[in-house]
Amino acid sequence: MNKNLTLDAIMDVSKTETGMDYVQVLPTNPRAGLVQPFHGRGYGQLLSNGTFDFTRRPRKKLKPALKLPHSSVSYGTDGYDRYIFTLPSEQRYEFYRLLVDEATKAGMFVTLNN
Repeated sequence: MNKNLTLDAIMDVSKTETGMDYVQVLPTNPRAGLVQPFHGRGYGQLLSNGTFDFTRRPRKKLKPALKLPHSSVSYGTDGYDRYIFTLPSEQRYEFYRLLVDEATKAGMFVTLNN
């Protein structure tokens, strides 16, 4: 659903301390709630006629196909399968055993479900 809003405004583009572009739109007649706040990844560009265009690309979150105590398997829409292993630092001494056990279970799951 696209929403269009026309503003009489000045736009300021500057660099942040990390080197990223920071875009600020300063309306000449500001009102609270004029534009609904949002955040997300996207692509913004200043067009030749002076308008600013931003296309938002929502992030797709993967739902794990298999969830184990320290790992998960997800099938991505980008053609990649992901195996993520997360271990609390207090269990470092068990890293090898847990990785082997859970990777074996995940490997059997992927093999049986393809």
